[in-house]
Amino acid sequence: MPYGDPGGHEGQRVVVIGAGIVGCCLAEELTARGWTDVTVLDQGPLSAPGGSTSHAPGLVFQTNPSRTLTAFARHTVETFSALEVDGLSCFHRVGGLELATTPERWADLHRRAGLATSWGVRGELVDAARCKELWPLIDESVVLGGFHTPDDGVARALLASRALRERAERRGARFLGRHTVTGIAREAGRVSAVVTDRGTFPADHVVSAAGFWGPVIGRMAGVHVPLLPLAHQYAKTGPIPALTTAPTPGTAPTSGTGTDTSPDTDTRIAPGTPGTPAPLPILRFQDRDLYFREHGDRLGIGSYAHRPLPVDPFTVPGYDEARRDGRAMPSSYPFTEEDWEPSWRDCQWLMPVLTGRRIEEGFNGVFSFTPDGMPLLGESRALRGFWLAEAVWVTHSAGVAKAVAEWMVDGRPSLDVHACDLTRFDDAQRSPAYVHDRGAQQFVEVYDVLHPLQPLEQPRPLRVSPFHTRQRELGAYFLEGIGWERPHWYEANAPLAEGLDLPARDAWSARYWSPIAAAEARATRERVALYDMTPLRRLEVTGPGVLAFLQWMTSNNLAKKPGAVTYTLLLDEAGGICSDLTVARLGDDRFQIGANSPADLDRLLRHAPAGVQVRDITSGTCCVGVWGPLARDLVQPLTPDDFSHEGFGYFRAQETYVGHVPVTALRLSYVGELGWELYTTADLGLRLWDTLWEAGQRLGVVAAGRSAFNSLRLEKGYAPGART
Repeated sequence: MPYGDPGGHEGQRVVVIGAGIVGCCLAEELTARGWTDVTVLDQGPLSAPGGSTSHAPGLVFQTNPSRTLTAFARHTVETFSALEVDGLSCFHRVGGLELATTPERWADLHRRAGLATSWGVRGELVDAARCKELWPLIDESVVLGGFHTPDDGVARALLASRALRERAERRGARFLGRHTVTGIAREAGRVSAVVTDRGTFPADHVVSAAGFWGPVIGRMAGVHVPLLPLAHQYAKTGPIPALTTAPTPGTAPTSGTGTDTSPDTDTRIAPGTPGTPAPLPILRFQDRDLYFREHGDRLGIGSYAHRPLPVDPFTVPGYDEARRDGRAMPSSYPFTEEDWEPSWRDCQWLMPVLTGRRIEEGFNGVFSFTPDGMPLLGESRALRGFWLAEAVWVTHSAGVAKAVAEWMVDGRPSLDVHACDLTRFDDAQRSPAYVHDRGAQQFVEVYDVLHPLQPLEQPRPLRVSPFHTRQRELGAYFLEGIGWERPHWYEANAPLAEGLDLPARDAWSARYWSPIAAAEARATRERVALYDMTPLRRLEVTGPGVLAFLQWMTSNNLAKKPGAVTYTLLLDEAGGICSDLTVARLGDDRFQIGANSPADLDRLLRHAPAGVQVRDITSGTCCVGVWGPLARDLVQPLTPDDFSHEGFGYFRAQETYVGHVPVTALRLSYVGELGWELYTTADLGLRLWDTLWEAGQRLGVVAAGRSAFNSLRLEKGYAPGART
């Protein structure tokens, strides 16, 4: 049996906590795969349990910078489009329109169009006149253009939940409303049951699909769930006659009436109804953090423009308590009009027809944000059999459910979900303060034009290497990655950039870049440079049987003598690639591994047999990369050992000294030049840097940053995943 394999899956008992759209999708996916002993529990009534699903406006825009989220959204559209309840479709393919009123947004929509093409989403850039045709209520004079996606639309989440629930029930699943979860039972490190106020439900697997209540369920299981619930404003206007007389885009006006209804009973957007105007696309006005959809003869408007309104999930009332307090549901908080006023002015600026009108109803609806804006998926190592399907929006619900069901039944999802893996955060990224600050910033930036290199500004600095003081003295320009401050170039090297003939960059590609990076790359090619490699993850794996264990977990042959370094791949149970690793054998039963994310550590810990210890040593160690044609001239005089090519070959490791500092030296080069990675303990890091810096002055040594590193790495032909 493979390391960590729990055995077969026949007759598995599954309890899903949460009967919102994610829980219903997951029950349908599991039962379709033959896991029919599925129980779905919720504290509220099944028709509208009271979580985010019950108030979600249902806008589905598929295009996202994340390929994974786009794939989730595409599957959601496909799934909901095939569902009907009482003759009503669960998805209305009315299309989507994103507007640009600034040059920056118009440029960003061009980039989004490129993403859509790459991910297989139909879309086209359109001019202001076409935007006016698609949305007659807007003032085209303030619009520069738009991005139209004809396959986007409105999901009726409650209707879809009902359709999926009924389908799963026909296969044997059961759904129980009015069951409040009060505890998670465990036995021998595995989940064993879910305890409710109306009985206990034995389980081999428990899935928390509780939405913003996820941290509450997680605490019962002893599993940290790093998400922040936030309230988000949604409002409806009074009747707008222009909505009932708006022309079909590209045709003459028609007549008709509309009624103000909930998202799941809105009849106006049913296409093809004689005598009614054509449905308008769902609309994003991201320059002012707004979105719009129709509700009969009214508009529904959502705003991200207001201050973050965090909600403590442990204080959210239960369904019955919320109803007694006069609220429609637990996830619906009172509308704060003072937060809405600036957004209402922006609405009138874009749509003059709203001038003089008013908002008739509104609420602050609660939903979930994580520190990086991605869902939380996967099985906990702390409690085997306890799964998360949290921080999932309606847009991605069916796609997420498919991935989690595949993961549970087949052992792996068919889609790459590493960016959603619940293990992806370091301990430093799991503090309540960090989750709060980053989650709130994700809300603020949800519609912002964000550069791929743009760091979140708070909390910084969080993690710094032992060389940080010297880097600041050299004028380092820091960006941030997984909490680490990472120098991208050094102002001290600015004189080296004078006179360089470099290709011109536009304003976008020149952000978070400096010509100094080119000078640092050139210095690496011609002389020698020091690179701070401390943020790269380091694992120590030791103990009897460690070689057999690593041979099983990776693709390359590690059965080499101590001193060998091997580039290899970390595999899943089906032989698929999880990550790339650099493995140094330092002793018969001792290996040092250069890994990528916390998920690599988690996978090794899950499968490690008795006697094998896996330890993350990143925080207690540091690393300097010494690279360039003069690297040997710099290091050799500082060490008693032979650093010649014959004495210290490529992909070899050696424990030695550099000056007074004990180091583990690996002869590797991710920049295509001669050199070594030199590792030592954090307390000796500054001494190592100073020793190398002082000795390198006669050779013209420079400190070089991540920008030069990435440029040189690409020249060498390493893919972006290698040692990032």
